[in-house]
Amino acid sequence: MDKLVERFLRYVTFDTQSDPSNSQCPSSSGQLTFANSLKSELSAMGLTDVSLDGNGYLMAKLPSNVDYPVPPIGFIAHMDTAPDASGANVKPQVIKDYQGGTIELGESGECLNPSQYPDLDSLHGHDLITTDGTTLLGADNKAGIAEIISAIAYLKANSDIKHGDICIGFTPDEEIGRGANLFDVEKFGAEWAYTIDGGPIGELEYENFNATSADVICHGVNVHPGTAKGKMVNSMNIAAQFQLSMPAEETPECTEGYEGFYHLKSAEMGVARTELGYIIRDFDREGVEARKAFMKAKVDELNTKLDKGSVELVLTDSYFNMKEMVEPHQHIIELAKQAMMECDVEPMIKPIRGGTDGARLSFMGLPCPNLFTGGYNFHGIHEFITVQGMEQSVKVIVTLAQKTAEQYRS
Repeated sequence: MDKLVERFLRYVTFDTQSDPSNSQCPSSSGQLTFANSLKSELSAMGLTDVSLDGNGYLMAKLPSNVDYPVPPIGFIAHMDTAPDASGANVKPQVIKDYQGGTIELGESGECLNPSQYPDLDSLHGHDLITTDGTTLLGADNKAGIAEIISAIAYLKANSDIKHGDICIGFTPDEEIGRGANLFDVEKFGAEWAYTIDGGPIGELEYENFNATSADVICHGVNVHPGTAKGKMVNSMNIAAQFQLSMPAEETPECTEGYEGFYHLKSAEMGVARTELGYIIRDFDREGVEARKAFMKAKVDELNTKLDKGSVELVLTDSYFNMKEMVEPHQHIIELAKQAMMECDVEPMIKPIRGGTDGARLSFMGLPCPNLFTGGYNFHGIHEFITVQGMEQSVKVIVTLAQKTAEQYRS
């Protein structure tokens, strides 16, 4: 598995941070640079149907090596990294045979402390790959890419392992919610797929939040402060009133499991205009609709109270819970569970408190659960991954391909 780590360490040197302010696809040139490098690698491996379009969607296929029909299956990962922390000049550090305690992250003054990240206590004896404390790592989702390619390389080198057609897809801009926008499901050619985009060993996810963005726009009036009495309406004060009306206990930092939330994630503030950017999350369609109605009621209530100024609400649905599209295809979940157990991995079926390309793709006709990569603390400078988790992911992908072929053998 040395090539696996080598691949991953090479991939994270590419700066592929997506840019939500750019409407083009991909939203950053680094993603295309990385995609072209991956295209060359896939072609050199001898895969067929290798294609990269102008929007940064990369696809390839490992043809079946059996003489009976097997449904083609897919494995998908995204090439971009999150805008939440820098993805430039990533300098990974490898901690061999971790035995506990605090891990210093380079000379940044940052560290991984088990008191803050108790998952570390279960990883004694593992080899960890961390950041140097100044950037994110990029395990989300370059680990998934490295694992998929390493699994394909293993299958090519071991032709005695039987499999059907395996379709590979690498997408841009997943971190800004656009990864599936221009994905060509028909061209991809798989009957179902798995995103390799989860966290710790064993994660198997086919439920995710229903997601809506909510922009609360507060309108005021700006007048020179020296002559403002009776004239100025400070929109920031209106925004503060609105935020204080929201339930403080229904936020990301106060919820877990199947609990939904409202999250104030951004604010653009000025006297005349303030825009609060919220995201609404709930696992039930009825729940997310109730949350949308609650915010609308709060806006209406505030508008009624205001003598001057006004508030408006813009709601935009982002994605829905893939459960309703995946659950009718329980065999693909069972195959994943069987593959994990055969690799001595205990399946941990849990909801995704977020979204993946798989959620959107499932509603586009490609049922697409999510499997683990072995990573932790995505989107920030404390991100890390275990080599053993990555190796287990490769084994599960290989076994999934094998078990699918076995299931359809007459």
